Amino acid sequence: MEDIFILNEDQRAILETVSRFVKDEVTPRAAALDANQEPEKCFSWDIIEKAHEVGIRTMTLAEKWGGLGADSLTTAMVVEELAKGDMGISVVMAQTFKIVQLMQKALNEEQQARILPGFARDPRGILAIGMTEPGNGSDKHTSYPVAFRTSAVKTEGGWIVNGMKHFISNGNRACCYLVMVQTDKAKTTADGATFFLVERDHPGFSIGRVHDKMGERLANNSELVFQDCFIPDENVVGLVGKGSSISAEFSPQSNAYAGATVLGVAVALHDKAVKWAKLRVQGGKPLVEHDGIRAQLAEMRMLIDASRAYIHRAAWLADHKEHGWDRTLGALPKVMASQAAWKIATWCMEIHGGYGYMKETGVEKLVRDAAAFLHSDGVNRTLFLKAANAMFGLPTSSYPVALNGSFTNARTAGTGIP
Repeated sequence: MEDIFILNEDQRAILETVSRFVKDEVTPRAAALDANQEPEKCFSWDIIEKAHEVGIRTMTLAEKWGGLGADSLTTAMVVEELAKGDMGISVVMAQTFKIVQLMQKALNEEQQARILPGFARDPRGILAIGMTEPGNGSDKHTSYPVAFRTSAVKTEGGWIVNGMKHFISNGNRACCYLVMVQTDKAKTTADGATFFLVERDHPGFSIGRVHDKMGERLANNSELVFQDCFIPDENVVGLVGKGSSISAEFSPQSNAYAGATVLGVAVALHDKAVKWAKLRVQGGKPLVEHDGIRAQLAEMRMLIDASRAYIHRAAWLADHKEHGWDRTLGALPKVMASQAAWKIATWCMEIHGGYGYMKETGVEKLVRDAAAFLHSDGVNRTLFLKAANAMFGLPTSSYPVALNGSFTNARTAGTGIP
């Protein structure tokens, strides 16, 4: 087993490229883009095109399709490095990275040949995945899952889809989408939904409003609207009704990428706190010479290093499941990193005192960004429940419900099947 805590030469070279990209293209523009009042104006195609030029955009695409074929661990490192410059840019890229990985495993040969070459060539090619709805998202892992409101009815040669997704990262910008749709209304999101491949400008599919967010503003989130949208059978991804299992099987690294995203923000906050503590004089000496502040900076460092180790372990095992993958790794690393980042954000602001509340220091933006991942990519409390279900052997497609004072499987209750 390779040592996942030691960078190899390829990883060093990639991270050096990403670091230069962040320094030259992201950091100089991030604050101004974030300050735009209209959410759509916070997004920059110029940054995406620059990411394409240096090979970042297609780094998880296999070499045969024109990409770098980066593994999940290297990708998690890149996601963190991007987030040090700006969380929104990291989200745009991380979404694309993971969906490319999913497509290369879940799409059939015809679908891959139809989608991937065009994605590789397009300097603006980014991707989106549509799951969350206005009334449905986090309850998938609770004891009371429901069906998606976005549903499909079978017709000759395909499906008629109606409904809406919202909060979708890259939703208004993507060239291609994977969308989870309820194809069996008698079941739940866990066992009656199907993934469909949807290309931009598909008839019956349109973009709704772009959400105006507190932070993470350089990434756009929007609604996806389906109105009597005919999707042909050849756009079904995998088996009908198996959308949830496809996501779990082919995208185990998603949670690690989310954790790496917010971890990058934590690192940026810690760097600001350290620099400020060395500069700011209180009580006749720099803050860093006060024992309490210095100890707090060390605790922040501990939280960052521990979160990174967890994320890297999850990312590596996502590609090497035979060495000890368990399903808690698909939930808990992001929770840990986001909680650590939020604590570091509040401490950083406290160390800055009144200056931390002023936009001029840049702490305020990072605090808004850090708050995003307490909810994004799964509400933390829900992810704890997802991990608990894994710990106690509950499959993601079935849930215990109370029945005559005991617990049984919701899908088989009343059938005599245990």
